[in-house]
Amino acid sequence: MKKLFLVIVAMLTTLIAFAQGTTAIKDSSIFKGRFYNKEYNVYIQLNAYQRNVRVPGQDIFGELPGFLGDNQDARKWLFTDVELSDSTIANLTVINDYGSEDLMATFEKKNDGTFELQQGKGSDMKIARNSKWVKLPKKLAFVKQ
Repeated sequence: MKKLFLVIVAMLTTLIAFAQGTTAIKDSSIFKGRFYNKEYNVYIQLNAYQRNVRVPGQDIFGELPGFLGDNQDARKWLFTDVELSDSTIANLTVINDYGSEDLMATFEKKNDGTFELQQGKGSDMKIARNSKWVKLPKKLAFVKQ
């Protein structure tokens, strides 16, 4: 009887420890907020935890985990899904606002406090500049604002 009681207490302690670890990642604010890239004048609006970001002027999409926007153009790249692989890496499923192009990307917090968006499998992300499409680099650095 005493062994059974100890086993139950040990199992409950383990479950509580795992639950607290999961809550710590979900309550974090690492992947929540606005991130800016000065070179291309683009930004990311992201909330990987509550996934309640609305795209300005495009309410038809409802609430999303986030998007990449351009300060010189109204087009957006939408983050339709986000999965946190650990406390410093978010895996993103991305589409353009027309739904014609999609890709997988990672958004990673670096040791120096910056963030890096790395495009993976799929289409290339593009922005409009002077009536032409410009491909964004496969790796793009951001700072949190």
